Amino acid sequence: MVIGIDLGGMSAKAAVMRNGVLEGKCSVATSAEDTPQETAAKLARLALDVAEKAGKKFEEIEAIGIGSPGAIDSSAGVVVSWTNFYWTNVELASLVSKFSGKRVCVLNDANAAALGEARYGAGAKYSDSVLVTLGTGVGGGIMIGGKLFEGYKSAGAEIGHMIIRQDGELCTCGRKGCFERYASAGALIRATQRAMSANPESGLWRFASALDAVNGRTAFLASAEGDCTAKKVIADYIAALGEGIVNLINVLRPQAIILGGGVANEGENLLAPLREFVRPRIYAADYAPIDIVRAVLGNDAGLYGAAVFAEERE
Repeated sequence: MVIGIDLGGMSAKAAVMRNGVLEGKCSVATSAEDTPQETAAKLARLALDVAEKAGKKFEEIEAIGIGSPGAIDSSAGVVVSWTNFYWTNVELASLVSKFSGKRVCVLNDANAAALGEARYGAGAKYSDSVLVTLGTGVGGGIMIGGKLFEGYKSAGAEIGHMIIRQDGELCTCGRKGCFERYASAGALIRATQRAMSANPESGLWRFASALDAVNGRTAFLASAEGDCTAKKVIADYIAALGEGIVNLINVLRPQAIILGGGVANEGENLLAPLREFVRPRIYAADYAPIDIVRAVLGNDAGLYGAAVFAEERE
């Protein structure tokens, strides 16, 4: 048995994983105001609590895996940089191990989600897959030959920051034209708001009474009702998402692209036109076809992946 922890900016979730099943889920509040030591103590306490909730003796727990935001040196268990918590070179694995007495592993949270989907979710039948998460930004993780690909010093797989539009929109990373500026849920919301401002007669206004009421579903709902402005927003969004996915496919050639995050909840309304866009643009499409599917583990993907990482790590 191992414990998986999904660390976030406002809370940390945990679960015991035994034989591929999550048990005893619980959470604790986190805060940027806490010191790294205080956060580590909270995570150790959370591990104790989740073992108790699952009805397990803590002595039976072999290891703890933590999926954390930021740049992570997974070989050393160090959070190299996490801007939201102002962390630099925080030895999180060592700190949590000190408080818990357990072997502790740390990896990037997006990589944890990819590993979780690969082992127990939509990627379980593939040896090579790429998870693309469509949230505030675009994140993801890469599985090659059944193993998580992290790149040099665990700093790879930042797929949201490849350029799809030269001299495009300014990204928070400082570059222009990044994938996530056009394909994230945030990008879809911004595009919908721009379209509504430019087209006050659009049916989009029936699904969002004000610009600040727009969400990732607004354009899809209006498009389904036949609104032309909404259809253009969705077509442009799918084209941007598709361009990034084509790049990933042509470079990595996975067996599957797995889409997660809120926008992916649109299911075939997103996936069907996306497949139509992608297929004619990838190299050797008939020889090495690609599946484009939806992630299935939802918010548990990171818990599964963190637990798997701890279980498989020597």
